[in-house]
Amino acid sequence: MDDIYCIFLGGLDNLCTLNKQYGLTKLANEPMFVIQAYKTLRDRGPYPAHSVLKDLDGSFGFILYDLKAKTVFVSLSADGGVKLFWGIAADGSVVISDNLGVIKSSCSKSFAPFPTGCMYHTEGGLMSFEHPKNKMKAISRIDSEGAMCGATFKVDIYSKTQTMPRVGSEANWATWGQGA
Repeated sequence: MDDIYCIFLGGLDNLCTLNKQYGLTKLANEPMFVIQAYKTLRDRGPYPAHSVLKDLDGSFGFILYDLKAKTVFVSLSADGGVKLFWGIAADGSVVISDNLGVIKSSCSKSFAPFPTGCMYHTEGGLMSFEHPKNKMKAISRIDSEGAMCGATFKVDIYSKTQTMPRVGSEANWATWGQGA
């Protein structure tokens, strides 16, 4: 659909409600909904992606690729009902799959489970959609031989991302985001 491709795993318990909200037909399935929600956010969305993802009820994981924008958007529900893995292949490319065998053969030891309750976007990186104001923290993974083999990511409850200053504050908005 418009050079946007989506692989969806699991299911959304509130798909009918979401389809109504986004103006889709009753026959629209989960990948069609994800593509429409992505296009809405990309083109005219007043809402950040994390607030849309928080509205999804169910066990899900998806990988969306926008060919024109050359971007990837990945998300995994917080309940752990669907598993995704990601890693770095020998040529430096990112590999994402629900098949651990594919990941192991493609990435050797440089892989980890994709973190639950999180989303990844080519431009914005990895973030938690459950705790969008917190930064993510990388934790080294050590294999049975004691060698570092990638990282897992957890929400860092002690660090916050920089937010837009409130109206009326003394902050200089012209410099907002430059120190982040």
